[in-house]
Amino acid sequence: MKLVRWGESGAEKPGLIDAAGAIRDLSGVVRDIAGPFLAADTLANLRRIDAATLPEVPAGTRLGACVGQVRNFIAIGLNYADHAAETGSPIPAEPILFNKAPSCIVGPNDTVILPKGSAKTDWEVELAIVIGKRASYVHANEALDYVAGYCVCHDVSEREFQLERGGTWTKGKGCPTFGPLGPWLVTPDEVGDVQNLDMWLDVNGERMQTGSTRTMIFDVRQIVSYLSHFMLLEPGDVITTGTPPGVGMGMKPPRYLKSGDVVSLGIAGLGEQRQAVVAFDDWTAKVAAGEPTN
Repeated sequence: MKLVRWGESGAEKPGLIDAAGAIRDLSGVVRDIAGPFLAADTLANLRRIDAATLPEVPAGTRLGACVGQVRNFIAIGLNYADHAAETGSPIPAEPILFNKAPSCIVGPNDTVILPKGSAKTDWEVELAIVIGKRASYVHANEALDYVAGYCVCHDVSEREFQLERGGTWTKGKGCPTFGPLGPWLVTPDEVGDVQNLDMWLDVNGERMQTGSTRTMIFDVRQIVSYLSHFMLLEPGDVITTGTPPGVGMGMKPPRYLKSGDVVSLGIAGLGEQRQAVVAFDDWTAKVAAGEPTN
C-alpha cells in the first residue's frame, strides 16, 4: 500500500495510490497519515478499502511529505561502506546519530532553499523508516514489527555548517526545506526486501549517486533496535538511514548545489522526487513579488 498526503502546504489531506497510480482521498476515513493513524490495525483497515469507492484527487495536485506531525527526525551518518570510503572515514563501530529539525520537512517536489551564507549545500538520497508503534528496548529480531513503512528522503546537507562551524552535525542538516519526504509512504508488505533496493540521484540530469541498500553498514533491524535503547520511538517518527557514494563533498574538486539546479532522486519501489534549488535571496524576492515558489 502506498499512502500520501496531498494539498496545500500546511493543509495536507491523507490519500492512497490506487492500482492505476491515481491519488484517492482518504480524508473521510482517517484524519492524517501521522502518529496513531500509523498503527498496524489502522493500516490493515485501510488495505481492506476498495480504492475505487474513494474520491479521486485531480492529477497534478501537490504532494506534501508522506507523513505528518513528525516529532522526531533522526538520522544515521556514514552508514554505507562505499560512502564512508569516499569521505576517507573509518567504518563506524556503532551507528552515528544526529537530528534533523522536523521543521525542515517538506514535500517531495517542493523547492529546496539554499540558506543565507551557504556555499556548500550538498545532496544525499536516503531510505527513511517511519515508525508505526512505540518502541523501547526492542530486540533486533522484532524491530521490523515496529515499522509502519518506508519512503525516500533527501537529506540535504550544508557541509560548512555541518563540519566547519563546531559542535554537532545537526546545524548543517536542519535548515528549512532540508528534509523532503515521499512521494509515498510504502508499507513493508509492498517493499519486499528493504535491504536490496537500488537508489539514485541526478543533478541537472547528470547521475551523481548510484547505490543500493545492500551496502548499509547497519541495517534497518539494527538501526531501529539501537535507537530504541537510547530514546523512546513514537508512531510517526522518521529515521533516515544514510546515503550511498556520490555526494558533492566527495568529488575532486568538491561540487555543491547552486541556485537554478534541479535535483531528481529515487529508490526502487518507493518513488521519485524532483526539487528546484533556489538561493534564499531569490526565494524571498519571488515571495515578495507574489510569484510561484514551486
